[in-house]
Amino acid sequence: MKTNELKEKSVEQLKEILVDLLKQQFSLRMQHATGQLGQTSEIKRVRHAIARVKTIISEKGVQ
Repeated sequence: MKTNELKEKSVEQLKEILVDLLKQQFSLRMQHATGQLGQTSEIKRVRHAIARVKTIISEKGVQ
């Protein structure tokens, strides 16, 4: 999801997206640990998306 799209969402929606991304990151880490992950670049993509969402949440002034 692009930054512009994220900035249009409310803080509650951003927190839901963050929870989903954290679950996805956990799943990818487990797949990587068991050797089932085909594209390890997915882990990096999700990490960047998490950072992007956290940054926008902090810009909105809500912790």
